Amino acid sequence: MAIEVERDGAVATIRIARPDKLNALSLAMYDDLGRAFAEAAHDDAVRAVILAGAGERAFCVGADLTESIPALASDRFDISAWDPAHLKNVPLYKPVVAAIRGLCVGGGFEIMLATDIRIASTDAIFQLPEPIHGFVPAGGTLVRLVRQIGHAHAMEILLTAQRFSSADMLAKGVVNRVLPAAEVEPAAKELAARMAALSASAVQTIKEAVLTLQDLPYREAFAAEARLGQRTFTSEDAKRGLAAFAARDKR
Repeated sequence: MAIEVERDGAVATIRIARPDKLNALSLAMYDDLGRAFAEAAHDDAVRAVILAGAGERAFCVGADLTESIPALASDRFDISAWDPAHLKNVPLYKPVVAAIRGLCVGGGFEIMLATDIRIASTDAIFQLPEPIHGFVPAGGTLVRLVRQIGHAHAMEILLTAQRFSSADMLAKGVVNRVLPAAEVEPAAKELAARMAALSASAVQTIKEAVLTLQDLPYREAFAAEARLGQRTFTSEDAKRGLAAFAARDKR
């Protein structure tokens, strides 16, 4: 199976495991990746997710040019069939940390943009080469990238099809940290474990708000924010947290 899932307590690691092909995604792997995300979303025991690639040469180089891209080009199916793998319109409100080593190209870059926090190796390489080949990065990137980092940086990445270093991506706000390759996954695990130890209700509500409120007019967004906030204030997590705080205060 080229999509592997490992569990360590409340953290699930989803690994794209086809290192001999630079973790290129076959049609079956796209389906399996979407299922892995869905299972993580619906498993209450999972509170944080790490997305990584097998081996040191690549995080993921995107769709397999010998199978997946020809299938799209022949119009046998629509790219929206890959929505679950790209986390498009998928309510995965648990935090997802990307551990990026080596090449992060094409569809791999697109899937990386669906994660929340990104840790990259110093030797990681990023590229959206689609315009070289006559098509576009339509796995969420045309929507996400400019909203995440702003117009000028996004357009340079999208329109030039050039390669960028992890230092470039850090400067542009695409990744959060750049570390030596051997430190990337340990750092991702530490960060995921930290978030998994927090209130699941609070963490997941924060992500839900960020994903669902940003395009609403202010009045509607504030009203929806209040509803989400009230949901957490009345949650069991909040009751336990407030009780613990009160008990501490009485000492």
